[in-house]
Amino acid sequence: MLQPSESLKSQNPPRPVSYTPLSGNSSLVEQATIGKSLVIKGEVSGAESLYIDGRIEGTINVPDHRVTVGRHGSIQASITAREVVIMGKVNGNVECSDRLDIRGEGTLNGDVITQRISVEDGAIMKGSIQVRATQAKPEVKNQAQQPKPAVSEQPKAIGAVAGA
Repeated sequence: MLQPSESLKSQNPPRPVSYTPLSGNSSLVEQATIGKSLVIKGEVSGAESLYIDGRIEGTINVPDHRVTVGRHGSIQASITAREVVIMGKVNGNVECSDRLDIRGEGTLNGDVITQRISVEDGAIMKGSIQVRATQAKPEVKNQAQQPKPAVSEQPKAIGAVAGA
């Protein structure tokens, strides 16, 4: 005779576990985390977003992603990223290809190069700010442009004067 637990196992095979993000967005966001007790001295680089609640001394380079300095984060480094969010302390230059966001409890002591910047009330910042214009697409003129001659086309007669 089968035990009750054995009969359930044969009727209901285990199903794979799936992950559904809380945000409702179907794409998963990869993010590395440096915890409160970690200290890193040297160069940190990567191809995913980075959340820092520990201490880093050196350089941080994630040009296509976000760097978030948590409330307990302490950075003695230059940061290069697409987007930087500061809630802790940063001593070093910051270069963002998109946006720098310094939250109310954040502190930044260093020079900034970015396209957009947001500094909340209560945030502390000491250094220079260089805001670069966003790279706009070249404008297309509404005037009719003369088509360029094809490479195989022969040149016009030499000495001809336009409008004569």
